[in-house]
Amino acid sequence: MMKHAWDNYRQYGWGHNELKPIARKGHSTNIFGNSQLGATIVDALDTLYIMGLHDEFREGQEWIDKNLDFSVNSEVSVFEVNIRFIGGLLAAYYLSGQEVFKIKAVQLAGKLLPAFNTPTGIPWAMVNLKSGVGRNWGWASAGSSILAEFGTLHMEFVHLSYLTGDPVYYNKVMHIRKLLQKMDRPNGLYPNYLNPRTGRWGQHHTSVGGLGDSFYEYLLKAWLMSDKMDTEARKMYDDAIEAIEKHLIRKSNGGLTFIGEWKNGHLERKMGHLTCFAGGMFALGADGSRDDKAGHYLQLGAEIAHTCHESYDRTTLKLGPEAFKFDGGVEAVAVRQNEKYYILRPEVIETYWYMWRFTHDPKYRQWGWEAAQAIDKYCRVSGGFSGVKDVYSSSPTYDDVQQSFFLAETLKYLYLLFSNDDLLPLDNWVFNTEAHPLPVLH
Repeated sequence: MMKHAWDNYRQYGWGHNELKPIARKGHSTNIFGNSQLGATIVDALDTLYIMGLHDEFREGQEWIDKNLDFSVNSEVSVFEVNIRFIGGLLAAYYLSGQEVFKIKAVQLAGKLLPAFNTPTGIPWAMVNLKSGVGRNWGWASAGSSILAEFGTLHMEFVHLSYLTGDPVYYNKVMHIRKLLQKMDRPNGLYPNYLNPRTGRWGQHHTSVGGLGDSFYEYLLKAWLMSDKMDTEARKMYDDAIEAIEKHLIRKSNGGLTFIGEWKNGHLERKMGHLTCFAGGMFALGADGSRDDKAGHYLQLGAEIAHTCHESYDRTTLKLGPEAFKFDGGVEAVAVRQNEKYYILRPEVIETYWYMWRFTHDPKYRQWGWEAAQAIDKYCRVSGGFSGVKDVYSSSPTYDDVQQSFFLAETLKYLYLLFSNDDLLPLDNWVFNTEAHPLPVLH
């Protein structure tokens, strides 16, 4: 599958950010501005390396060495460029030892720093790589920055300071943390929106899915990456998941544990595919949890994994929808047409992999194999892999996008699920939110 995805990108989309596998040409989205930065190459590098596809890895390295240039007049997502490019380059550097990856990561980080020039130090969502001018997404609550975006810089920026000896990166992300610690949290929950001019929360939405998700993940992973020395991060994580469990986690009538979303004082009984990463997060955070609740959090991870498997199993294609409801008789099923798509996302498989590492229950490999077969059957086209628009339809239409995260995350987690535990052991490596492994800093 990796060879099929890579070879077709190599043939039809080389140098573009992503591939349109049916039209057989390059593709890009607004998160990369109008640039051709080879996102798929950078995102896929460590997967190629881990899988032993060394010729392909060298091709990617050569392109990066000769062609990857960040001095382009292009407005990009700070968050996406951080997790995919800086994360991907750092992981490639740590795995291969090739200096070019470190050099490029540091160059790019310098281009992102102007995004932090706000009255509060909370960065803008977007920055122009050439001019350094930043701004926020037009749709975000009253000009706010987004929790998952400014809260998902910590791992990469700490590694940048570690590798360069320059504290500027570390200071930027620690400043964000200090500011969040001082803020009042409604019900102990972090709203998804924060205004970078005023330092006040936007509308009170809280989610462990999109807009919130990786903020919580990075609190836990900051602690793990610090060799468990960063106890402040662990405390913030513990406090946050206690509030999440109290206010957002519920059991459905049919006995499925789900994580809802808090909106304007009420709980929406809906869970996104993105939220399914949380099963793995609870398992990963079980060891070291408060009040000796390791067993409880491992069980919670297993329950989330089960619910997310049900969201796959209750579709025609055995691939999960973008979001699914728990209302009345309808459980773990998408109701609205615009939530029935599957865009090659990794989160459910990510949770299977963590649950496998911590329990070795064979059902997680079984579930992962079901997903792998379904992706290969319904998403593989002659020119690569495409997302599908309706997982409940027996004759689905394609969205014609091969996402870079399919190579970075989905295929990597599947590969790791069927590999031995000594490949990237969790005692030594912490995966960023784009599945790029970074070493624990002893």
